Amino acid sequence: MAPRPDRPQGPGWWLPEPLVELDERTPEAAAELAGELSVAFLWVLERLSPEERAAFLLRQVFDHDYDEIATLLGKSEAACRQMVHRASERVQQARPRFDVSKDVHRRLLEKFMQAARSGEREAMKALLADDVQVISDGGGKVPSFFKVLRGADRIANLYWAVSKRLAGQVAYRIVQINGEPGLLRYVDGQLESAQAFVTDGQHIVAIYAVRNPDKLAGIPQLQ
Repeated sequence: MAPRPDRPQGPGWWLPEPLVELDERTPEAAAELAGELSVAFLWVLERLSPEERAAFLLRQVFDHDYDEIATLLGKSEAACRQMVHRASERVQQARPRFDVSKDVHRRLLEKFMQAARSGEREAMKALLADDVQVISDGGGKVPSFFKVLRGADRIANLYWAVSKRLAGQVAYRIVQINGEPGLLRYVDGQLESAQAFVTDGQHIVAIYAVRNPDKLAGIPQLQ
């Protein structure tokens, strides 16, 4: 699917502004935030059409009856039911396929961070699912990928190339991004991206990299 044309950010993909916390939350609060505001969930929600998104939120979040949704959207009840059904199917696909604890998620991310920092390509590849994907948002202000990148080889090579090209200049920090463990990547002490990770407990299955400087402005620089 192509990037949403109504986003004023310029060419490329849209990702939500990351909610970054440097300190740990309580497990209960983190789980609640991760379920409701994970980058993967918001990404899928954004891919819905405006009417599908409105119908889904009115039904699933605000618990409106279908006749009320039909009145609000100017659609038939049957059309609203179909929109909610389609949206629910797509949102369900964004839900974690496995129940992964935050500790397991973090340990996997720590291994990946160490491999990325040292440029160990094979170690990174071993931590990536075969069909892993990377989605990047540069906001039209910094270089980013205009298509979804897929494949363990390709993604491992991407991180390996960064470590080699910017040897000694790259630093990573594990933080909480939208309630889940994620990485901040710094280049020469300046924040370059906030990266959210989806994992099945053994491998990383998706990476959402926010590079748009406007969306990174409120995140602390490396101390």
